[in-house]
Amino acid sequence: MSAFDIRDLLEAAGPLEAQRTSRGGGPAPLAGAMHPDRAAISPVVVAGLVRALECILIFGLGALLHLLMLHGRVPFGMTYASAIAIVALTTVALTQISGGYRIAAFRSFFRTAIRLSTVWTLTFLMIAAGLVFAKVADHYSRLWLATFYGSGLAALLIGRFILYRIIDAQTRAGRFDRRTAIVGGGKPAEDLIAALETQGDSGIRIVGVFDDRNTDRSSDVVAGHPKLGNVNDLVAYARHARLDLIVFTIPITAEGRILQMLAKLWVLPIDIRLSAHAAKLRLRPRSYSYLGSVPVLDVFDKPIADWDVVVKALFDRCVGLMMLLALSPVLVAVALAVRFTSRGPILFRQKRHGFNNELIEVYKFRSMYVDQCDAGAARMVTRGDPRVTPVGRFIRKTSLDELPQLFNVLKGDLSLVGPRPHALQAKAANTLYDQVVDGYFARHKVKPGITGWAQVNGWRGETDTSEKLQRRVEHDLHYIENWSVLLDLQILLTTPFALLKTENAY
Repeated sequence: MSAFDIRDLLEAAGPLEAQRTSRGGGPAPLAGAMHPDRAAISPVVVAGLVRALECILIFGLGALLHLLMLHGRVPFGMTYASAIAIVALTTVALTQISGGYRIAAFRSFFRTAIRLSTVWTLTFLMIAAGLVFAKVADHYSRLWLATFYGSGLAALLIGRFILYRIIDAQTRAGRFDRRTAIVGGGKPAEDLIAALETQGDSGIRIVGVFDDRNTDRSSDVVAGHPKLGNVNDLVAYARHARLDLIVFTIPITAEGRILQMLAKLWVLPIDIRLSAHAAKLRLRPRSYSYLGSVPVLDVFDKPIADWDVVVKALFDRCVGLMMLLALSPVLVAVALAVRFTSRGPILFRQKRHGFNNELIEVYKFRSMYVDQCDAGAARMVTRGDPRVTPVGRFIRKTSLDELPQLFNVLKGDLSLVGPRPHALQAKAANTLYDQVVDGYFARHKVKPGITGWAQVNGWRGETDTSEKLQRRVEHDLHYIENWSVLLDLQILLTTPFALLKTENAY
């Protein structure tokens, strides 16, 4: 987090109303506003992919033209390879400088075509001038260079037209919209909404207004947008519908009120901003981020976003598939041992909380007698528990019962590394987990994992006391705030050694 300390929020939270509310629906107006939405497409990822594809397209076209026009007469070598690479990199750099990789540029074909044509022409003029001044122009075929210019321009424009049609369709479907909730009402909210809606390319789509004040002080409609409820209702909304951004219009001087609201909202995997649009306090420009041209102060950021999502997903799928193939003999052996030592299915399926509190079904090898399985985990497994089979006792101690969760990773329900998903009715000291630890549901700001930072630091297995659960949650939050691919690798490499410590695993 960026502007507030988590401890301040937990002190301001009071009763865990927000967490409990997240398990149910909101009031009737809120329930009517909720509807499932497809995941948003990251403009940052799209822009990066377009850059890479255009660079590859230019280099590939230049090499192909050399093969078709000069093969057997003029060697390709470093002479042509370096020239083509310079053309590709210069084109991408100039397009970036001219704003050609913004989503707004992808949405407009004709203006972008003029800009791209200018960039492409300027690139070739610069290359031609460089070849002349370096006195190496005679080393290159003029016919090849002219053909490269004409066909390259045509290829780029055709590609941008196709991109324009795709982006236009996805924009109409709302895939690039940042679905935004406004917290607070009155004139500050009206001014902010007006400022956002006058910008055609901000990408902000306001879904509604949420305000803790009663109807006497807060109207049901703000600048044409309905009031959908209070902050507790906002938590419920974010659990059931896609929400990308929350913007506070409450004056920064109302610190106590802001902290109370943030104490309920920080558990959500959503960007949270504080509007500086109407604030009298003016900070340095670098202190702000911007929604279009509207200044805001960053409070919380979604922990894994844009390219981080892509990198982690690729890491999970690729490494998960390799692990599944490498461990397949172990999976087969455990499956046979479970099947032939006790009656019942090989796999045990259990509902657990996943990303953003979504319910997922997690696979495990069955470790209990079939008539004593506890799908809701209402009763914690303890040392010498008679419900556990002899084979089950071994695979639970060694965590071999968790191996089928590699299929959950390939499905996208789990990550290889992340906070361990807990059963819905799991308890510590006879109290549900979310009632033991303030901010418990902040663990679900990222996908849960097969292994995690808590597990490799000794907080694996039974959580029969509130202190054990508190330590596990603290480690989970540390992982979320410090995530990196290198940290995931460290945890994966450390996990086999952590499994040797079986004193808490029953």
